[in-house]
Amino acid sequence: MLRTLFVVGALAMLGLVALKLVFGLMGPLVALLLWLLGLAIKVALLGFVGYVVLRIASPSTADRLKERWGGRAY
Repeated sequence: MLRTLFVVGALAMLGLVALKLVFGLMGPLVALLLWLLGLAIKVALLGFVGYVVLRIASPSTADRLKERWGGRAY
């Protein structure tokens, strides 16, 4: 039983060290990842809005773009 307590304590300490490593030393990398994710979402929304406007203004052009980039649906 004492051995189990030591193992649980050691695993808890390893977990704390891992969290410190991820959020302490790699904090700027996590921040960069989240910034890039936000940028990707903005670009995707801008592309979607542009496609919807193109779909309303010129449906045939939108169909050609969809066929070129999206492929055919089977």
